[in-house]
Amino acid sequence: MQCIVDAEEQRSMKHIWFVFAITLTCFLIHPQGDVFAAEKEAGATASFSANTNVSYTLDPRVKKLNSYLTAKHVPLADSAEHFIAEADRLHMDWKLVVAISGVESYFGTHIPFNSYNAWGWAVFTGNTDGRHFESWNDGITTVSEGLKQNYIDHGRTTVEQIGRIYAADPGWSWKVNHFIDEIENFKPTKPDQLAVML
Repeated sequence: MQCIVDAEEQRSMKHIWFVFAITLTCFLIHPQGDVFAAEKEAGATASFSANTNVSYTLDPRVKKLNSYLTAKHVPLADSAEHFIAEADRLHMDWKLVVAISGVESYFGTHIPFNSYNAWGWAVFTGNTDGRHFESWNDGITTVSEGLKQNYIDHGRTTVEQIGRIYAADPGWSWKVNHFIDEIENFKPTKPDQLAVML
């Protein structure tokens, strides 16, 4: 019995040392924390550090979100990293902008032609078209910044408070919360979909 316990303790210690070594390596490569999105310059979109093999994709939220959107076969799956980076940069819930796209366009599936507008952004009641973005990432950045500046910074910090202004549909906040919960509770059917890539 003692031999079994010792072997398990050894495996556990090896795992702890491995995690410590990876964390230390990331810190030494990026001592200023530039593993995350860079500060936005005037007139520019957020950029990511490209001078190393370590990137935002190490974040398990990116893997989870990418797996979730990929399982739905939707166009926004490749933007998982950008959703997370913008949410972190603006100190927002990383699932909010994704969930809104789920309600407004089923994650970019049903949008005005060539608009990249998965959020119904600037689509006013009675109109069928709204703001056109240059890309999915441009839309994610603009909508994230708009939610932060026009809603959250003005005290509208819950989905219900945002929904009263954002949408005419009284069920909007329930639907957004449904997608937030679905993303949060998502478990991929294939275990390797959440594997950390080094």
